[in-house]
Amino acid sequence: MQTPESESVVTEQDTVTEPLLSVQDLQTYFFTDEGTVKAVDGASFDVYAGQTLGIVGESGCGKSITAKSILQIIDRPGRIIGGQVKFSPDGAAVQNLLELEPNGPEIRSIRGGEISMIFQEPMTSFSPIHTFGNQIIEAIRLHSSLDKIEAHELAVDWMRRVGIPTPETRMSEYAYQFSGGQRQRAMIAMALCTEPRVLIADEPTTALDVTTQAQILDLLQTLQKQNDMAIVFITHDLGVIAEVADIVAVMYLGKVVEIGPVESIFSSPKHPYSKALLSSMPTIDAAHRERMPSITGAIPHPQNRPSGCAFHPRCPSYMSDICGLKEPELVSVGTDQQASCFLYGRD
Repeated sequence: MQTPESESVVTEQDTVTEPLLSVQDLQTYFFTDEGTVKAVDGASFDVYAGQTLGIVGESGCGKSITAKSILQIIDRPGRIIGGQVKFSPDGAAVQNLLELEPNGPEIRSIRGGEISMIFQEPMTSFSPIHTFGNQIIEAIRLHSSLDKIEAHELAVDWMRRVGIPTPETRMSEYAYQFSGGQRQRAMIAMALCTEPRVLIADEPTTALDVTTQAQILDLLQTLQKQNDMAIVFITHDLGVIAEVADIVAVMYLGKVVEIGPVESIFSSPKHPYSKALLSSMPTIDAAHRERMPSITGAIPHPQNRPSGCAFHPRCPSYMSDICGLKEPELVSVGTDQQASCFLYGRD
């Protein structure tokens, strides 16, 4: 039985640990002529102010669709069919973003303002008929009270901060006049210029050289500390995740199969898929011309999802009496990790 004192302690902890963004049982399906593709099939995770959640997994596991679902920018024939995306900035009332109209004024005020996204493909994310200056100034003025001159000055400042040379001149140029890396930096500037509470970064440093990548990561971390910003960082680069993430969510075929602190995931992964991902990383201790380990098989087509645990056809720990028959749920493993595997929590 709890005493009043213990009840007050629990309440205080709950207040402190309230997530800024909470994704619960998110389901996004694509209804095609060939069948239904379950791109995201029950993903759940929390994002806290001032922290970075890293999402990792092979191509096709649903990372980018999860990010787009949060902002309701899923292209047809995709549709969000279930789940909740709860957003609670600065202690405000919790709001389920999936209950808002996809093109309504409420979600449009949040999209690009409170929650910004750096898209994976910089080559097609800008309008080809408007200058970059027009596009970033529009984003600033849409989510602030600045006039055109002030917005222009702020846009130039952000372009300079992400490492674009002679930003005053580049403001009047079009997207085709930017290289791939410069477009990536310009997109980062557009996402950060509104100083969002949540930044969704989908492969934000893919097209950048390692020096610029380090500068951009430092910029993101500095802004995160200044504004207590939460970051959802999606990448294939586990080295980057080890550097920037606080919490890591491992996704496979639309589901989160393991989640926990970055130190625990890297030092003691629990799910066989997490172990396989980490073992496939190059190490400095590898012998000369030694062949790198790889994950057996290939990720299944979402329309031909295996029965039971989706990873069981590739799993070295496969158990024939249960893995192909039942679907595992996330269970606590140790003190701070969760994994969806029958190696844990099985009666």
